[in-house]
Amino acid sequence: MDSSLSSNASPPQHSRIQHGNSHVPEATNTSITPIADSKKSPSAISLRAFLLGTAFGVSLALTVVQLQPPLNPLWRAPCFLVILSTFHFLEFYITARYNPPAATLSAFLLAGNGYAYNVAHTLAFLECILRNYVAPRYYAEWLLLQPFNGFLPVGGGARAAWLTLGLTMLLGGQGIRTLAMAQAGTNFNHLVQSRKKEGHVLVTNGIYGWLRHPSYFGFFWWGLGTQLIMGNLVCLVGYAVVLWRFFSLRIQSEEKFLVAFFGADYVRYRDETAVGIPMIP
Repeated sequence: MDSSLSSNASPPQHSRIQHGNSHVPEATNTSITPIADSKKSPSAISLRAFLLGTAFGVSLALTVVQLQPPLNPLWRAPCFLVILSTFHFLEFYITARYNPPAATLSAFLLAGNGYAYNVAHTLAFLECILRNYVAPRYYAEWLLLQPFNGFLPVGGGARAAWLTLGLTMLLGGQGIRTLAMAQAGTNFNHLVQSRKKEGHVLVTNGIYGWLRHPSYFGFFWWGLGTQLIMGNLVCLVGYAVVLWRFFSLRIQSEEKFLVAFFGADYVRYRDETAVGIPMIP
C-alpha cells in the first residue's frame, strides 16, 4: 500500500496568550509526519530517477560525440550506459504504471541483483575498453569478419550486420519484457512468490499466450543483444551461459509454486506454451 501523509490529522490550532493588552499567537508545531514506508519514499524514488536521467543524458551525448568522424570505437561504452539507464528506469516506471503497490525502490533493480549481475556489467565495460587497446585486430578478424566469411562483405558490412542483429535483439527483448510487465499488471513480481496472494490470477492472454515467461525471454535476448552491440566476444559467451543457467534454475523453481497455485490449469498452460530460451522446455 502506498504510504502518505496522514489526512485525518486536524489542522494546527493557534492559541492566543494574553500579554497585557496584546494578544500574541502561541508557537505552533509545524513538523510533518514522516513517510512510514521508506521503500516508497518519494524523495528516494525521485533521486534515483534523476540520477538515471542524468546518466542517460550524459552518456547519450558522449555516444553521439564519439560517433562523429573520425569514429571512436569507444562509443560503445557510453552507449552501454544509455541502455542500462533506460532498462532500470523502465523497470520502475512500468511497475508504477501497471502495478502501483509494488512500486518500491527495489523496482528499479539497482540493488539486490546479486554479485553476478554487477560483475557481468563491469566485465562488459572492461572488455569493451581493453579490446580496443590490447587486441583490436583479433576482434576485427574473429568477431566481425570470420562468422560472415563467404556470406557478407568484410569490414563495414560485417560490422553493420552484427550491430543490426544486436540492436534487433536489444529492442525486441526490451519491448517484450516491458509488454509482459504491463499485461501482467498486479500479477507481476520481480521476486519468485512462494505463497499465492489474494487476487493473483494466471495470465494466459496477450504475449502470455505465446510465451509463459516473456519477461525472462525478453531479458535473456536483451542481455545478449547488449554484448553484440558492445562487440564483446568473451562477455557474449559469458552472458549466454550465466543467463541460461540463471533462468533455467529460476523457471524450475517458480513453476513448482505455480503448479501448486493453479494446479491442472498451469500444467495445461505450460504444455501449450514455450519459454523461448534455447534448451529450456
